[in-house]
Amino acid sequence: MSATVNNEHALDGGPGPMGATYGKMMMWFFIVSDALTFSGFIAAYGFSRFKFIETWPIADEVFTHFPFLHGVNAPMYYVALMTFILIFSSVTMVIAVDAGHKLQKTKVAVYMLLTVIGGFMFLGSQAWEWKNFIKGEYGAVETAGGSILQFVKVDKSEKTGYKRVKLEEFAATLPEEREQLTRDKGVWFMEDDHELPQYSVNEVMAGFKSHPEILVRTEFITKKKEKTVLSRAESETKLKDAILVVEGASLIRNEYGHKLFADFFFFITGFHGFHVFSGVMLNILVFFNVLLGTYERRKSYEMVEKVGLYWHFVDLVWVFVFTFFYLV
Repeated sequence: MSATVNNEHALDGGPGPMGATYGKMMMWFFIVSDALTFSGFIAAYGFSRFKFIETWPIADEVFTHFPFLHGVNAPMYYVALMTFILIFSSVTMVIAVDAGHKLQKTKVAVYMLLTVIGGFMFLGSQAWEWKNFIKGEYGAVETAGGSILQFVKVDKSEKTGYKRVKLEEFAATLPEEREQLTRDKGVWFMEDDHELPQYSVNEVMAGFKSHPEILVRTEFITKKKEKTVLSRAESETKLKDAILVVEGASLIRNEYGHKLFADFFFFITGFHGFHVFSGVMLNILVFFNVLLGTYERRKSYEMVEKVGLYWHFVDLVWVFVFTFFYLV
């Protein structure tokens, strides 16, 4: 006479350490190993930021967009909304797991669906944030030494006393021809993955000369945690080293400041976004199994609990990313 075991995995021979089944133990092993990977990424980011602390972009000046509020300065508001959405989806997952323990099929399905919706909303929000980050808003120029120069003008209504100025607000339009270099032309050049910027260095220089109210702001941060603004004479001298107009961000350069900032942004948030996408796909699979009554017949909703562990891990990682990348 054989005993009946209500474990979900065929290799289960009974509860393991602390009463955990084989499936949950394997999920915990994966979570621990993945946590070490994210820890390495965040540690590398922290090291790089500390090394270049004097020229690192200020997050409050980079992430200022909010949907349907064009031109409104809303630093970190949208990132905070994304964080709230992901945390709320973690709450719905908790409710789904609790309902699974009580074998409440309908309630599990409803809250799994809400979790999936929350995951898609976060992914959509992250895609929108990437779009704005890549496109840029103000533009800048890069010097021969690799420094990024931005443009400002005096504005007493601003906290810093200066207001950022877009290139389109002052750049001139000159009758010059520019050619997008590509490898098939057999010309040696630095890159071919970027389209030509809207303005050339000559057009920016000409526009700057005709707008005496415009000043140059460098990457260097003052003791007041503000970017250094040069005088008009210093600005003219600094601009003589300009060699390239930068609009938006890529893995090569960005208008926000130090090149590594964009690299870490794309890599860390992209890697986390891949985890969220994977979690959403797993949640959808489990959701349909709930509807089909798979776990109802097993008399166990442990699979919901296992994907719930992964989803909570993804949420927790984002809390650390949000804290160290956006807030600190």
